[in-house]
Amino acid sequence: MRRTPRPTSPAAGALLLTALLTSLLTACGTESTGTSTANTPLASGCGEPITASPTTTSSDPEALEKDGVKILGFVAARNCVEYEVTNSGTEPMTYTIGFTFAGGTPASTQHEEETIDSVEPGRTIRRTLTATGALGPTEATIGTVRSVPTAEAPAPAATCPPSGVRVYVDQGDAAMGLRVVGLFVENCGTAAYQLNGYPTLELIDADHEPVDGVDVLEGAGDIATSTGADTLPSPVTLNTGERARATLVWRNTTGMGEAVNAPYARVWAKPGADPVTVTPELDLGTTGQLGVGAWAKDTEYQAVAPGALP
Repeated sequence: MRRTPRPTSPAAGALLLTALLTSLLTACGTESTGTSTANTPLASGCGEPITASPTTTSSDPEALEKDGVKILGFVAARNCVEYEVTNSGTEPMTYTIGFTFAGGTPASTQHEEETIDSVEPGRTIRRTLTATGALGPTEATIGTVRSVPTAEAPAPAATCPPSGVRVYVDQGDAAMGLRVVGLFVENCGTAAYQLNGYPTLELIDADHEPVDGVDVLEGAGDIATSTGADTLPSPVTLNTGERARATLVWRNTTGMGEAVNAPYARVWAKPGADPVTVTPELDLGTTGQLGVGAWAKDTEYQAVAPGALP
């Protein structure tokens, strides 16, 4: 027997509409105090309801929850994943998160990276991410999660921090176990910036603890030659829009002992400068050495605008 729906009173309808709007507003891009909603359906920012159990065939538990990041759901039809970031530390942190949208073939796999700025201690922030080029993905998983203190995070491209200089690293180059990464200082301010000598580095592990037992060398001749890290130090003046480079060189050879991995490096461009924590992904193996070149002006570089990367 077909049942005729009972009419909804105006008051009940208003309550229902309020509940629906509240659910939609809290589903994405808002903060909470860390209370998990993992067991409840989500009115998703992906455009349709999703459940707490993502569509995934991964057997790795870290693929769905890792280092404060948790996948809440995945809408394959929209190439969209909903996730949350929880800061369990004691200071604001800026997170860079890698996601993989995988399909049935390598050609349908897409890697995406998201940066979530300044997550306060004890806070959980929910976000959505849509893969721009994935073709028919069947799962979404978490790759690398990196977090640095917001006060020391590299300034984004096309912005200029109060110091007037941006400090950052490139993605580097690797060949036959040799790693070469560029460390840069860009003058995005209005006054000339002076450098002379070598940057100071403190290596930090994945647990944000200082790394001991690694010799940070001035120059890289003991590691490899012709890397760009062998130039003798000399005074460098950076005018607005100019940048300098110091080359980081190491080998990831593994022999006897425990391999050392230091994803982060706290950098002082010169004595008295504010520290900036970059992520050069130093997989040092058991070599115990990191070569650091002197600052040299990057004469081929010209910023599109003050504070902007090409």
